[in-house]
Amino acid sequence: MAYKINSECVKCGACAEVCPVGAISEGSSQYEIDAGTCVDCGACAAVCPVGAISPGD
Repeated sequence: MAYKINSECVKCGACAEVCPVGAISEGSSQYEIDAGTCVDCGACAAVCPVGAISPGD
C-alpha cells in the first residue's frame, strides 16, 4: 500500500529528498507519490513537517 500526500502539503521537498526509490515528484500544487514505485518505507512521512503524508487506502 503506497503512501499518499494530502492537500496539507506545503511543497517543501523534504519528502522527495529522503525517498530511497525516487517515488516522489513535484506536482503542480503539491508533491505526489508514484504508487507503483513506492516501497512503503515511511521515510517521507517521518520527515514531513506538516504531517501531510500517510499510508494509502
